[in-house]
Amino acid sequence: MSIVYDRTKTVVRRHVAPGEAVPLHPEAVAFAGHYDFDVDVLAAYRPQGKGRVERQVGIVRDHVLAGRAFSSIKELNAAFAAWVPLRRAKVHGTHGEVIGHRAVRDHMALRPLPATPYVVTQRHLRHVGKDCLVAFDANLYSVPARKVRPRRLVEIRATKSQVSLHSTVPGSAGQTLLAVHPRAVGRGARIVDETHWDGLPTGAGRRVTTGDDALSSPRRSQPPKAEAGPLQALLNRAAAANIEVGRRPLSVYDELTGTRPFTAPTKEAR
Repeated sequence: MSIVYDRTKTVVRRHVAPGEAVPLHPEAVAFAGHYDFDVDVLAAYRPQGKGRVERQVGIVRDHVLAGRAFSSIKELNAAFAAWVPLRRAKVHGTHGEVIGHRAVRDHMALRPLPATPYVVTQRHLRHVGKDCLVAFDANLYSVPARKVRPRRLVEIRATKSQVSLHSTVPGSAGQTLLAVHPRAVGRGARIVDETHWDGLPTGAGRRVTTGDDALSSPRRSQPPKAEAGPLQALLNRAAAANIEVGRRPLSVYDELTGTRPFTAPTKEAR
């Protein structure tokens, strides 16, 4: 009903003081909920709470590997399989029972596994673009245009071989899956299912012109005539572009303001 874990980062998000509630990693909680068991976190600085699980590594090394050489993995596995019955016939030093008998009772206490295994994936939240494409790991993946809106958040669940996109809000049937694509290799790829674009604007109702239409139209073939008026007449005159800007000397402004113009001091004044 429960499994004891050490304070590893895959189970514990951060260390807390003794007596406080331990914050668990969301992925570890989801894994425990899928297989229906409780997570029991080992107390800090108390290695004996795990039992002698790490001792089995030394036992296998001393009884199977020490002083022997193997030419292949198959030969190593055969040596280990021949040693297992000898080990299971011995009495365990901790619980004082025959290891094989205790193993049978432990296996009978186990419950059957769920019908579907727990899938370990990378999980990310991304926004949907106007073209119904979602960016992940420098690649683009399509989602159905009729099921999502632009700028809506979707959840990406990526494994080594495929990428599945899920809605953050379940639909009317309680389903969240939007699309499943093979995971792209490299960067800059576009993984698109063309049926996902059903419902996007096609541009059919937008008024467009082509080169042929422009040539065949009498209104487009001739440049527009400029409207006559005083401004147009002024611009058409050649002299209007060569009007000289009037200039005044600074002494005119000095007379108007009653100030004397600035002169550099002479050598004697210095």
